[in-house]
Parts: sequence; C-alpha cells; structure tokens
Amino acid sequence: MNHETFSLLAMSVLTLMSLSCSSSDTSKKDLIAKAKAIHNRVLTIDTHDDIPFNFATDEVDPGVRGDRQLDIPKMQEGGLDAGFFIVYVSQTERTPENYEKTMADALTKFNAIHRMCEDMYPEKIELAYTPDEVERIHKNGKLVACIGIENGYVIGKDLSLLKKYHELGARYITLAHNGHNDICDSANPRESLGDQETEHNGVSKFGEKVIAEMNRLGIMVDISHISKKSMLDAVKLSKAPVIASHSSVRALCDVSRNLDDEQLLALKENGGVMQTVALSAFVKEMPPEKRAAIDSLREAMGLTDFSVWRTLSDKQKDEYRRQRRELDKRWPPATVQDFVDHIDYAVDLIGIDHVGISSDFDGGGGVEGWMDASETFNVTSELVHRGYSEEEIAKLWGGNLLRVWRQVERVASELQPVSANQSATGSS
Repeated sequence: MNHETFSLLAMSVLTLMSLSCSSSDTSKKDLIAKAKAIHNRVLTIDTHDDIPFNFATDEVDPGVRGDRQLDIPKMQEGGLDAGFFIVYVSQTERTPENYEKTMADALTKFNAIHRMCEDMYPEKIELAYTPDEVERIHKNGKLVACIGIENGYVIGKDLSLLKKYHELGARYITLAHNGHNDICDSANPRESLGDQETEHNGVSKFGEKVIAEMNRLGIMVDISHISKKSMLDAVKLSKAPVIASHSSVRALCDVSRNLDDEQLLALKENGGVMQTVALSAFVKEMPPEKRAAIDSLREAMGLTDFSVWRTLSDKQKDEYRRQRRELDKRWPPATVQDFVDHIDYAVDLIGIDHVGISSDFDGGGGVEGWMDASETFNVTSELVHRGYSEEEIAKLWGGNLLRVWRQVERVASELQPVSANQSATGSS
C-alpha cells in the first residue's frame, strides 16, 4: 500500500467515525427530546414522600427550595405532578398512652398537609380525595397532594378512626411498619419491642376487620413493610386490589422489604400494583463494609434520627456529604439504571399493568440520578432509552395506581349500605 492510498483510507475511516459519532449524538438528542415531550404529557405520581412533624411551618416550608428531597419548587423543576404525602408514626410499645400519642402525632401530620394546601400554597398545590380530582387538579395546572398513612398502628384498636382518617384525606394505609402491631406481622420484627419472628402468623383477627373496613370506606390496602404471610393474607382478604406503595423486587435485591416472585404473582392475580421504590438499599444490596462505615459516620455525627439532620450546621452537613461521597467512591450506590432494572423485572414477570413508581424521598429514598424531585425527568428518560412507549410510561407513572384507586372506590360503593329511600326506590 503506497502513502497516497494509505492517506485516502485513513481519511475514509476518520470520516466514517465522524459520521458515526454525529449520528450517535443526533440519536441521543432525539431520545432526550422525545423523553422530555413524553414527560411533559404524562401525569407523574410518586406514591411515597415522608414529612417531619414540623412540616408546613417556618422551620420546614414546603414552598421554599431547601435541603429536603421534595418540596414544591423541586416538584415543579422535575416535572413531578403529584405526590402522596405520608402520615408516618413509628411503632412503639402498645399501651393505652401510646395509642393516644400515636393518634395525636398522626393528626399533627394530617394538619400539616392540609395547612400546606389550604393556607400556605393553595394557588400551587391542592389536596385530592379521588382519582378524578387528581386529574382535574393536574389539568388546571396545579401540583397534586394526596395522603397516605404509613403504619396502621395509628388506629390502635379503634376501627372508628379509619373513618376519621378517611375524611381527612387518607387514601391508603400501610398495614404495619418496622415492628408488629395489632393488625399484622411486620417484615422487620423489632427486638427492642419484644417482637418474636411472628406474632399473629400473618394478619390478625382484628386485622381482618381493619381490611374489611378499609374496603368499605375506599382506602387502599398497602402491603409494603409487612411480612410475606401478612401480605399473602391481605391479598386474599381484600375485596379490592391492593398496592405496595414503596417496594422493589427481591430477586434483584434480597432484603425483607422487597417482594419475591410468589408475592408479585399474587399481586397480579389480585389486580394490584407494586410501586417500585428508588431507595438505594432496596435497589442494590449494600456491602456490609459500607453499611458499617455509614453507621459509624452517622453515630459520630449524632445522626440517630432523620430529624437530627436539620439541627446540624451547614458546615457539619457539608462534612457529612463529603465523607459520604468518599464512601460512595469506594462502594458505588444504586443508580437510576439499577432502579429501572427492578421495573423491567416486574414488568416481565407480572405485566405493565401492575407496576408503578415511588421514591420514598425524605424517608431514606433516592438513587444516583433521582436523588430529589428536581431529577424526576431522569426516570422517564431511562424508560424511553429502554424502549417503553408513551402509553406504557403513562401507566408506570400513575395510570396503574389510578386504575387501582378507582377500583377500590367501586368496591367501596358496592359495600356501602343501601339507605331506606334507595331501597324503596329500587323496589318500586
């Protein structure tokens, strides 16, 4: 090969490489543009966002872009249209005094969510009580707030509280959290509370009444956090489809909080939906060495609870973040890609109609690429990159959840007692 021929060949190769890179860049830009258009059109619902007890106050103002993962500005930036704000109260010893305190704590959070929507930012966000209201509020250009309860412990042993919470806006209840309660066994028994591996062998007799009353009122039964036996019992007991408000796939991350294949198939049979959770430890198993290092760091900084974070100075927060970044370099955390792997797995096993999306923001959630609500678009972008259609993405981002919610409403209407007037009209 002479020098001239070699030069021509080299130029051809460079030209082909340039065209290939140009084509790849164009293709990438097209995908991003397509994803943005889809993200703007679909209704995006995150089914689990935690709040502190001082939420919707000057201390924790949801209308100000702050250090929390989810607030109104970040929802607007990321195109997150709706969120279930969570009334969470942790499990404690079951005593009459604690039942009273738990109810009072629950009402504090209910009041905070109402205050955000009705007093502080009614022009920006509105509370929805039905799926139709979710769609109406979104169509009118506002953000949507919904309410979920995490831990059925908030009703103690008083079934009448279910009606009270429903009137305040609660549209799902996670039957238990960490630690057994009077309703059912938890996936994570608490030794500190004297829990054995199982207390009720699933759902208790009282729990059966709770599920029946939730069906009657139109409250979605949430099986996240509860034991496998409790989950399978709940699916059989509920006359309406159930949800897993924030759970991922156990086959990809073997932690007790995730659902195994048997549970996923039972959920499909029930007509329910698993809201895949973007909590790193439930998406990608953390090496024991990293867990120990994080625990040591948190202990050294006095971070015994999420609420302590707000008491740290900016300098202390920066130092914590710096040390966490160092740990993440050694042991990379879960990413959006890892998160969507769970969605892929569940869709392949139980179908597109039974899978949804949740973050668990401000309750430990977040993966690289979706660390707060402002990065919500990245989830849609990854779904588009993997070939999901707009119709499928709309189902994942909220369509499936709204379908279940509507079915729960239909079951409730069928279970409502017929009034004397209705009965007389029907007999004529």
